[in-house]
Amino acid sequence: MKVAVSIPDAVFEAADRLAERRRCSRSSLYAEALQRLLAHEDSEAVTARLDAIYSDESPQLAPELLEAQRRALTDRW
Repeated sequence: MKVAVSIPDAVFEAADRLAERRRCSRSSLYAEALQRLLAHEDSEAVTARLDAIYSDESPQLAPELLEAQRRALTDRW
């Protein structure tokens, strides 16, 4: 799909130089940049959702798990 966008001259020129160095088209460079941005945003959204889910959870282990952990570490040494 063709899209017209406006970007600052300095960004355009830097992207143009990068595309030249990588020997790829501007279109493929912009597509890759957008894909990376979208993946980053998606991972931040997942992290935010997990943080929200676990924010109500107590950060402490259940007493029986703490005891099992203590025994496992004591038995090793």
